[in-house]
Amino acid sequence: MAILFEARYARTGVSVQDDAMGMREMQRRVFEVRDAPYILLKAPPAAGKSRALMFVALDKMRRQGLRKTIVAVPEHSIGASFRSTNLSAGGFPHDWTVAPAWDLCATEGATTEKIRAFRCFMESPDEIVVCTHATLRFAFEQVGVEAFDGCLVAIDEFHHVSGSEESRLGQVLRALLARGKAHLLAMTGSYFRGDGIPVLSPDEEARFTAVSYSYYEQLNGYRHLKALGIDFTFYEGRYLDGFARAFDPGRKTIIHIPSVNSAEGAFDNKISQVWHLYDRMGEFIGPDPEGILSLVRRQDGGGILRIADLVDDTDGGVRRNKVLAALARHKDERDYVDIIVALGMAKEGFDWVWCERALTIGYRSSMTEIIQIIGRTTRDAPGKPRAHFTNLVAAPENGDAGSVAVRNAVNDILKAIAGALLMEQVLAPPLRFEAAGTEGPGVRQDPSGAVVVRVGGLANPPTARVAALLRTDMADLIATITQRCTDNSKVLSPDMAPAALHQIAIAEIVSSRYGDRLSDEEKECMRQHATAQMVLPSLLATAAAKRQGPKDPDAKDAPKIIDASQRLAEITGMLDVRHLDLNLLESHNPFQETFTLMGKTLDPKTLSKIQAAIIAQRTSVTEEEALALYPRLKRFAEQEGRHPNPHANDPLERHLAEAQAKLRQMKEAHDRAQKARDATTDP
Repeated sequence: MAILFEARYARTGVSVQDDAMGMREMQRRVFEVRDAPYILLKAPPAAGKSRALMFVALDKMRRQGLRKTIVAVPEHSIGASFRSTNLSAGGFPHDWTVAPAWDLCATEGATTEKIRAFRCFMESPDEIVVCTHATLRFAFEQVGVEAFDGCLVAIDEFHHVSGSEESRLGQVLRALLARGKAHLLAMTGSYFRGDGIPVLSPDEEARFTAVSYSYYEQLNGYRHLKALGIDFTFYEGRYLDGFARAFDPGRKTIIHIPSVNSAEGAFDNKISQVWHLYDRMGEFIGPDPEGILSLVRRQDGGGILRIADLVDDTDGGVRRNKVLAALARHKDERDYVDIIVALGMAKEGFDWVWCERALTIGYRSSMTEIIQIIGRTTRDAPGKPRAHFTNLVAAPENGDAGSVAVRNAVNDILKAIAGALLMEQVLAPPLRFEAAGTEGPGVRQDPSGAVVVRVGGLANPPTARVAALLRTDMADLIATITQRCTDNSKVLSPDMAPAALHQIAIAEIVSSRYGDRLSDEEKECMRQHATAQMVLPSLLATAAAKRQGPKDPDAKDAPKIIDASQRLAEITGMLDVRHLDLNLLESHNPFQETFTLMGKTLDPKTLSKIQAAIIAQRTSVTEEEALALYPRLKRFAEQEGRHPNPHANDPLERHLAEAQAKLRQMKEAHDRAQKARDATTDP
């Protein structure tokens, strides 16, 4: 098992403490910007986003003159979070009241009936409706954008919106922004889309007032949960062979099984997968007295497991709906259920506070999905001091280094590396960076708990705008970098020089993310801080591995423990902070170093196979990369008075020379094609 890290928290209780108006810390932050017409809220599960909306919406309708609030959620079950709530009991001057007729997530009926009900609501004097994204999309087409004038439109799980022209919900958003007569509140726990399409364009996002509440802030402020770990378990053959090693029957667990059509789900159907899992857990006894849960006697003799099956929908989903209803009725009872088995469910918006572990079978390419799954474990509950996300993943099958199976395995491991890097950024105590002054580099902990590291040669924020982005946008920027850098195995190739990764690949990602919104100086500052954020944790892990020396092959993996005070001691104890500078950071490739650490958990034969596959996929500059590097080539020629040398010692210059060669090839191909076209059109 590759236990990558375990983040530990102080349990201050701050994030779950209500003030005199019944607001938690995150909700107070949102309420402070309640006058803004467009608010973008990024906060983790259980932070209280739904109630934050209620406070803001009621203020907008009671004090700011708005007449209605429309709440849109991705699926019916999530609508329950927005039902009538007695806010005045906590000290707020108003209550949130949703008439039963306008809770369109709770009422029965076909989509056409929901759309008709939505239209009736818009014509009524009532104030609040709760519906699905789909209902909002279709109703919007019928009533038109003008009908939303003077309304607050709140979109929950905002990462479902896409900047793609094919996204209907995105079209609704853009139409409302263009008209400018409705207010918007967008809420998400994972603003990064797995498909890589941005939710908002830079110009659109600039119109929103952003409020960010990090996972670390939320988890550090809990009362009970004190540690959250991330680990990977590799298996050969069928995943059932590795399941026994990964499964812990003593912990409340959600098991996410793979699709039957995936490489991992090589079974006749999804129902048979569940029965095979029961066999690995123990002896199936039968249903519980209510006919809701499945009962399995543990193999280790530890008692009876009560299992909720959210996979079986052979009766049209009737039984599964009964299971969901039972889970909702017994949500406050820790011992009602022990294991939940799910496929495509029990992720976004699913509330089981007792969940201690998410065991996910197969790689998940979507960062959003990974974050949502981990979010199921991060609820605070009595008797729950620790939580874990475990990914059970396949090692490469037999075959040569160039085989499709091995290439796919390499790409899957890249996804795991990307997820691990991102999760450490999201869950661990925050790192902040500043330029070294006359006293030289140093490290300290600021009042917020962040570890502040001084780095020689690092740019301080040149504007207030960049300072704000470093506080609110860094996790999203890192997510974008990790996904785009790990779309193929280039980042693990020996040919990928660390300097080229940071100064070219990552620089272009930063440039495309912020476009004309930031100047070149501002983008370079963001790039440097992103480099520091990504490299420093891998430097610490590498330094720790060197200190430990050769590992006993029979010893169990120990997690990398991360907490604020320990991280402070790590940095000062393992790194020479006096000589920590940007050049040193840019000489390291965090993807390669994370792979090296993960590789220690693989057997030598498998590891050598993966390494051979990586070397076989040598770095080459694509047409898109060459075009993106054209401005840098111009700057190089202006500054150096020559073209880059493909045999230079500087890997950055060699990479630029490759780009220039690719551009030359593209021009020659274009010229040949043009001549051919001219020849066919000549009289």
